[in-house]
Amino acid sequence: MLSRLSFAVVLLATTSLSAAELPVRAVTLSSAGLAQIERGGPVAATEGALTFRVPLEDVDDILRSLVVADPAGRVEGLRLPAQDLAVEAFRGLPVRAEDFESRAALLNALRGERVAIAGVEGRIAEATEARSGLRVSLITDTGLRSVSLSTEEELRWLDPGLAARLARAAEAVAATRAADTRQLSVALRSGASAEREIALAYVAGAPLWKPSWRLAVPEFGASDGRARLMGWAVVENRSGADWNGIRLSLVSGEAAAFRQALYTPVILPRRELPIEGSGQVDALADSGARPVMAAPPPPAAPLARPGIMMRERAAGAVMPAPAMADAPAPAAEAVAAASLGRVAFNLSDPVTIRSGETANIPFADLRLSAERVWWAQGLRDRYPLQAVRLRNESQHALPGGLTTIYGSSGAEAGAFLGDAQLLGMPPGEARLLAFARDREVQYTAAQRSASTPLRAEFRRGAVVATLRAVHTVAFAIDPRGGRGRFVVDLPRRPGETPRFVPAAEGDFGLRVETMLDGRQQDVEWSWEREQQQVVPLWEPALPDPVPSAWRDMNLERDVIRLPGGTDRLEVLRRLLAGLPAGAPGRADLTALIADYGQARELMDAFRTAARAYIAAEASLERARRALEDRTGSAKEAARQQLNTASIEASRLGTAADGAWTAWRAAAQKVVARGG
Repeated sequence: MLSRLSFAVVLLATTSLSAAELPVRAVTLSSAGLAQIERGGPVAATEGALTFRVPLEDVDDILRSLVVADPAGRVEGLRLPAQDLAVEAFRGLPVRAEDFESRAALLNALRGERVAIAGVEGRIAEATEARSGLRVSLITDTGLRSVSLSTEEELRWLDPGLAARLARAAEAVAATRAADTRQLSVALRSGASAEREIALAYVAGAPLWKPSWRLAVPEFGASDGRARLMGWAVVENRSGADWNGIRLSLVSGEAAAFRQALYTPVILPRRELPIEGSGQVDALADSGARPVMAAPPPPAAPLARPGIMMRERAAGAVMPAPAMADAPAPAAEAVAAASLGRVAFNLSDPVTIRSGETANIPFADLRLSAERVWWAQGLRDRYPLQAVRLRNESQHALPGGLTTIYGSSGAEAGAFLGDAQLLGMPPGEARLLAFARDREVQYTAAQRSASTPLRAEFRRGAVVATLRAVHTVAFAIDPRGGRGRFVVDLPRRPGETPRFVPAAEGDFGLRVETMLDGRQQDVEWSWEREQQQVVPLWEPALPDPVPSAWRDMNLERDVIRLPGGTDRLEVLRRLLAGLPAGAPGRADLTALIADYGQARELMDAFRTAARAYIAAEASLERARRALEDRTGSAKEAARQQLNTASIEASRLGTAADGAWTAWRAAAQKVVARGG
């Protein structure tokens, strides 16, 4: 029967099944998402190959990382089926994978091939399943013959090449039933006469091992100040092989990890060149001869220029290559010393995890210094967090993970207190782990700012005051009888210098602390910086701060731009009041304020006189219009009113000019000091 044929084909195609299958001896799981898997064991002297089955997704990693240790031989290479095994195995064959579903389908796909059944040779014409069994019609040298294939008879291929290719196709059919794995075979060559130990290792992708922590913390104010930190790891075996009594290591680090498609065939694109043939021949018809013009005399030959000729030859010549100096001797190979930057937790007991299983395994048990604290992470909150300050007193870094907090004594003994996030902690460093909010303790935060003048100096048209600005954050804390440490994270203030020494600095900002004794407590922290206040003495955009004429000016718009025209005097007086006695610039500022005050008074007097003059000018204009509208005796009265208004306008104009002149004299002193 054909089933016997298929069985023979499989035996032919899988001669490597007798090779040794090395068991997994050790696994190192990395926080980079990789697993270093080590296999090893005794191998007979006659053994020529090591085989093992791996997930398809790991083949690329194995091709880039496999190493083999054979103390008595050498490695010839690694072999594995093609990535698309079915396509390659069936390439050039008249059959497809679906033809292996029945005996008749396979033989019908091979019509015309020469076979031998029960001593009868011929080419396959047709195969059908009948009640009596499989009947095969053969085309022999003498005619068409129908042969029944009994259970004791064999169908034999007369073409050895076809038999071998069908064997590979049958192997591909079997392999495609487990398309997510591949069997790898490592060929060995050894002259050893006895059994030997062989090991191999490779790196492949693996699920991250996930650490989690259990932390038993002391009470507030505990005298011992110790906590027990227990680390557990979630480990998943997706390697495709059982881990029986292996050595397991859990590595925490930041190793670079890459992937490369080494198993996928890569066909580089190439530029296709066109096939060139002879060009098209165009022949023109003969139109006959035409008259030819006489040729002009030849031009005079140019003088020879040897220099140019030499340069032309030099440009076209091939110059000999310059002699190279003796190449320096190659330097000795460099020895690289790398900082590992990794922590390996090597489990002392053997571990067994079957393929596809997930295990939760303890890997650390530490006693560390701990202190219960209150922690205020923001200025707008009302209640602080309960936290524990944990210091890593071990000799290695602790990987980050979720931490479950339990009480260890008193009323909290064995009680769940909350969850916290533990970030990676190098040795010697401390971390705060917040796990709950404490509504028994309240606090209120407030901020205020103040500035104090330090010195004054004069620049062109302005007084520049240097101020010390102080920003303060104040806390009112009511612990309601609680005693312990209160930790506050304050935001950084760029450009400002703290007046306190922070306990720590980091991504959280500036960390400060205070001890609470059970009573309400007020505490504050301040920063300071120097800043400048510029007080202009007149409008900086003015071309002349003391103009000679005023009649074309707008009193309400332009006058306030001049020295003494605004309330700058009040600003200067407040600045002087804040300057300490003996501060730099205080005496000059005092004199400036006196001159500025006089200019201010004279400016006010000028504005009063100018407004009176403007009102008189308006009355004079009305008197002119009244004179034009009057006749007879009324016109004479209007003329007298016009004379009176003219005299008054002239008098007030003179007074305004005098007030302007007086202001200009005082303003010149201000300009002289402010310049």
